[in-house]
Amino acid sequence: MTGAFPHPQPAPAGRWQAEQWLVPRPAARPDAIPTLWAFPNTYSVGITSLGYQWVWALLLARPDLRVHRLFTDCYEDRCGRPELLGFSVSWELDYVHILDLLEWLDIPLQASERQAHHPLVFGGGPVLSANPEPYADFFDVVLLGDAEVVLGAFIDAYQMVRDQDRDSQLQYLAQVPGLYVPQAYTVSYTDPTGPVAAIQPLGSAPATVARQVYRGNTLATSTVVTPQAAWENIYLVEVVRSCPEMCRFCLASYLTLPFRSADLGEGLIPALERGLEVTDRIGLLGASVTQHPEFPELLALLGRPAYDHVRLSLASVRASTVTLELAETLARRGSHSLTIAVESGSERLRQVINKKLDQAAIHQAAQLAQAGGLKGLKLYGMVGLPTETEADIEATVQLLTDLRRLAPRLRLTLGCSTFVPKAQTPFQWQGVDPQAEKRLQRLSRPAGRLGVEFRPESYRDSLIQALLSRGDRRLNPLLRLTRHYGDSLGSYRRAFKELRGQLPPLEHYVHACWDRSDLLPWQHLTGTLTQSLLTKHHDLALAEAQPLATARSHSL
Repeated sequence: MTGAFPHPQPAPAGRWQAEQWLVPRPAARPDAIPTLWAFPNTYSVGITSLGYQWVWALLLARPDLRVHRLFTDCYEDRCGRPELLGFSVSWELDYVHILDLLEWLDIPLQASERQAHHPLVFGGGPVLSANPEPYADFFDVVLLGDAEVVLGAFIDAYQMVRDQDRDSQLQYLAQVPGLYVPQAYTVSYTDPTGPVAAIQPLGSAPATVARQVYRGNTLATSTVVTPQAAWENIYLVEVVRSCPEMCRFCLASYLTLPFRSADLGEGLIPALERGLEVTDRIGLLGASVTQHPEFPELLALLGRPAYDHVRLSLASVRASTVTLELAETLARRGSHSLTIAVESGSERLRQVINKKLDQAAIHQAAQLAQAGGLKGLKLYGMVGLPTETEADIEATVQLLTDLRRLAPRLRLTLGCSTFVPKAQTPFQWQGVDPQAEKRLQRLSRPAGRLGVEFRPESYRDSLIQALLSRGDRRLNPLLRLTRHYGDSLGSYRRAFKELRGQLPPLEHYVHACWDRSDLLPWQHLTGTLTQSLLTKHHDLALAEAQPLATARSHSL
């Protein structure tokens, strides 16, 4: 919130010295482009982000750039007058810090108001790649796709027009695949509070901008290890990218398709060896780590005596891939628990969302975790999924009851979020279920009775995320207004009230199920799957609910 934002300061003594770099920093050329690479949160959060680190390394590798880092609490160097200012955006609610940092750097918030001496402001990351429209006024360029492909193309293109005026630069950049220049498009609406009527390119800008895909098998790894990260001294390795399961709500799967895995011999093993030179803590990341085609070989390697000193952490794993060997290896390597995303205890609802997971696999995973010596099992759940009923909530309670009986020594934790519709997924047309808040509360009491630690995510924060996930350009003035009021849902409602008649109500963005014939705010930005395929997957999901509805009608 403006006025409360603590301006970034020179880093505390020893912060940079505590970093152990795993990448070289080639000397910049005399004519190198001064560049700030920013993360709209604190250093400890930003430096833990593998995406932020990986892009930083790609930038550092270019001698035609002089790169410094910027966080909300500190900076590496103010970099004089940067020509390029980039942001890695991975969480919707961090947007306010983008505006704060622009203001601190004396850069106009509106891209249209920037002049020749201002840097080009660019950004990437899952939030911007899925739907940059709520932030369209704030960015000169948005990079759509994998950094390994689109980042270099952006820098190379900028070098070609570095000495030209700003308008010429933007016109040129808009021709490059994967570079989205919001100012090169105009959006009209059926009326001020109605749906999008048309999205028109200006000049020679292409009608659509396609997300660029990296198809190699060398994936991201940590480029710096530090005790001041949120995950202290951890070295992160991206084992897989995307997910083959394609749960209908999942941005991590749909946005990053196709599913790719790091090469074991030429990628993962050398990466692990580099990391173990500076730390004994390893984190394996990916939406579905254990579905790497060579995961058994990787697990056998990490189980060898040579790795006895290693502390190993895994991201969420698929329940059906849990083995006794996995549980035992994790227990020997310092992990205390296993994490499984079940989404719901209802097999019916899991079929609707394409979660190919039966109850027996979850039961077996818990039993194997306990038999392997792990102390805890963490479950990720969700309420408010499309077609959810009270019977589905009861099924989740029953699942917890069964797990408590089958694995009585495990410490059980249920982290539960509210379904948020994400752009570029089959459920982008669905709204947030207003009953979701009550269903979170509905799970709390039985979880406590069963001795399950219940960790619900904020329902109100989920509504804000949904607003920003499905928003259009009419939210730009609302976001500028809201940052002066605070970050609560009440502040957003206050801003909507002040702007009444200039944009649709909050409920349109958050709770409404949109007509699939309407033009989506991000329809000119295409992902790996076409809109028709997303529609097909949406219809397949809802068709799974029809047999239940038919059976109920016949029973009445």
